[in-house]
Amino acid sequence: MSRYFIGITGASGHAYAEAVTRALVAAGHEVDLALTAAGSKVLRHELGVDAGAGGERLGGELERWLGADVARSVRAFAADAIEAPPASGTALTAACILCPCSMGTLARVAAGFSSNLVERAADVALKEGRRLVVVPRETPLSVVHLENMARLARLGAVILPAMPGFYHGPRTIEDLVAHVAGKVLDRLGVEHGVGARWAGTGEPPEEAGTGPGG
Repeated sequence: MSRYFIGITGASGHAYAEAVTRALVAAGHEVDLALTAAGSKVLRHELGVDAGAGGERLGGELERWLGADVARSVRAFAADAIEAPPASGTALTAACILCPCSMGTLARVAAGFSSNLVERAADVALKEGRRLVVVPRETPLSVVHLENMARLARLGAVILPAMPGFYHGPRTIEDLVAHVAGKVLDRLGVEHGVGARWAGTGEPPEEAGTGPGG
């Protein structure tokens, strides 16, 4: 069993964070969650979860949001909880996932500027040589965005844009969300049953994961 940190920002696509959280817990792992202030607003708008202005009420919402079985394996922290375990390299967090990641958060992480727990956890992952998976959700991308992503990639981060594929024959929004969540889990090296794997042209997709070339 490992513990993963998921930082949720003000980018759209909070369903991806929910899917990854559920899958990690289903695989027997524990999850630390933290929101930025903007992330709290988007979480309320997209999923109807009121975590407070800076995520301070997220802990009290976990069971209603994720259900009791998932919530018992999740810890929630406010954005300003710089004393929380994920802020230290000694906490031995297995990996940090920024999902979804706004361009503002991405820029600050690329510059080494930590203004909240989400950015600090990402900074810790970089300095400790641990996995950092960044799931940006923005389009179109400016040169500034692309240069910041390139900088993080050179530092060892995985840049995994929220770009669901269609070759696996998705029928619902959940299928599209699962496609991206499965790719995140693959990069973490976590066995899972999320999404559908490519089985070849003309073959029905196999459950779990992704297809050819992403």
